[in-house]
Amino acid sequence: MLDLTAWNELDVPLLRAPREFVAELHQRHLPQPGTTVIAVLDAEHRVVASASFTPRSHVTDGWHHRNAILTQLRRITPHDLRLSAPNRTAVLLRCREGGPDWTEQDGAWMWALRDAAELHGLRCGSYLTLTPAGWQSIGDGRRGRNPHSGSWAEGPVHTVTELPPRIARESDHRWRPARPARLGALDAVRRTGTR
Repeated sequence: MLDLTAWNELDVPLLRAPREFVAELHQRHLPQPGTTVIAVLDAEHRVVASASFTPRSHVTDGWHHRNAILTQLRRITPHDLRLSAPNRTAVLLRCREGGPDWTEQDGAWMWALRDAAELHGLRCGSYLTLTPAGWQSIGDGRRGRNPHSGSWAEGPVHTVTELPPRIARESDHRWRPARPARLGALDAVRRTGTR
């Protein structure tokens, strides 16, 4: 676990435009309380990869958080371990209930972010929280009211439909349900080997 003093000693690079960054991640992932978003920024501070996940609520150990972050990083971006110095940055956004102030659970997530970033060859970036009071960048004090942890419920609901409605499909004589593939006669397989 990292406290605020230890976090500030890490010399974490500041986000250039935290308000726009938080808004972009919120728009991409619509996090609700309990959701964690990991993002990877390039040298120009643009998001090049991101993933959201919901860890088990009873897991509070930094080691488990580190493993969850590392799993997501491995899924979304290749490691930079061969580089002499990291040129990409990992940033974590944690959507949670409660007040905006630092908690011990934040300390566990901050340690996990630092360790996972190092193990993946990335620079450790900002740790942000999204609470009912708004968003906050822990350590540097930058904050805003919107988005907040309940913002995901305020927007319109978008759904994706792959098939037209059933009535339209049945009235369209060109649409046919898929048939299972036919299997031909199987030839006997002969195995030979040399000794």
